Amino acid sequence: EGKQQPQLVLAHNLFLLKHNDVEDIEQVRLREEVFNFILANDMAPLYETLVASKVLTLDQKALDSMRAKIDEVLKKLDEKVADAEENLGESEVREAQLAKSLFLIKIGDKEKALEQLRLTETKTVAVGQKMDLVFHTLQIGFFDMDFDLISKSIDKAKKLFEEGGDWERKNRLKVYEGLYCMSTRNFKRAATLLLDSISTFTTYELFPYDTFIFYTVLTSIISLDRVSLKQKVVDAPEILTVIGKIPFLSEFLNSLYDCRYKSFFAAFAGLTENIKLDRYLHPHYRYYMREVRTVVYSQFLESYKSVTIEAMANAFGVTVDFIDLELSRFIAAGKLHCKIDKVAGILETNRPDAKNALYQATIKHGDVLLNRIQKLSRVIDL
Repeated sequence: EGKQQPQLVLAHNLFLLKHNDVEDIEQVRLREEVFNFILANDMAPLYETLVASKVLTLDQKALDSMRAKIDEVLKKLDEKVADAEENLGESEVREAQLAKSLFLIKIGDKEKALEQLRLTETKTVAVGQKMDLVFHTLQIGFFDMDFDLISKSIDKAKKLFEEGGDWERKNRLKVYEGLYCMSTRNFKRAATLLLDSISTFTTYELFPYDTFIFYTVLTSIISLDRVSLKQKVVDAPEILTVIGKIPFLSEFLNSLYDCRYKSFFAAFAGLTENIKLDRYLHPHYRYYMREVRTVVYSQFLESYKSVTIEAMANAFGVTVDFIDLELSRFIAAGKLHCKIDKVAGILETNRPDAKNALYQATIKHGDVLLNRIQKLSRVIDL
């Protein structure tokens, strides 16, 4: 296994440092760890940003020391670039430019690093090496959660593949795109891309394999139908070898498939902390919680034409009032196709007829089209 990129480990620690749910003692430890990492890597530009946002306190002596070291290293790198341009070939010039790019990434100077990567690209001929530069840009994007930069870089990488690229880099890109889709709430696309990468995963610079499986299972549960979930996730040997190492995840997946709803809710409660404290999933925490409950309630109701609210509450190990409140919200939002008979204490499912829904949608779209044609004909007549 490769190592996760240190800058992305730092990004996760910074996220935890700003999170309200992290205990004070843990925050003190994280603050010290973050400061020591910044000091060891001479990350003066990032340090100044964190001081300005009051995440860290200013240590002027440390800042001056970091700046002096950066100036010294940049001077040497510029000399190497100048020497390569005067006395050596194109590949040596590219290597010198790349070394400067990697140094600027290391110290956390985003703008200068991106500018230097663009300059390095002009000196790069091979498609594979251009792809590697795109991966460096993507890592900068994920550090800052700059989705505009990530999206443009992914599009650029896909265009490069049209010119010709190896499978190893293509498979790596799938994981990058899957993480981007998950971070922007496109869980269905994320699940497809992550599942495609299970057997070919080499993207350890983003996250360890355990974390990759964690994301794959979470996105698959709310994206795949029951049959696909069994084939691609529940019985997948790559997932089975790792899933037991992640607390609650195995029970979360298997209890859903086996319809053990009490166990499912218990495992789900255990996983919520992991989801809340994940920098990619945290913005979608409430949305994900709703989607998972929609999946599990739909699966339970699919087996019945009608069922008592009490029986459903017992199956989930919760109170009747809780189930009543939950279902009323999901029904009102159009997430569940059933109605509550409060007097009789019964839930009646009313599954929508697919053909009828298609017929109604066709009529609706037809009306919209006719209205547009009428508006257009008036403009043409004029």
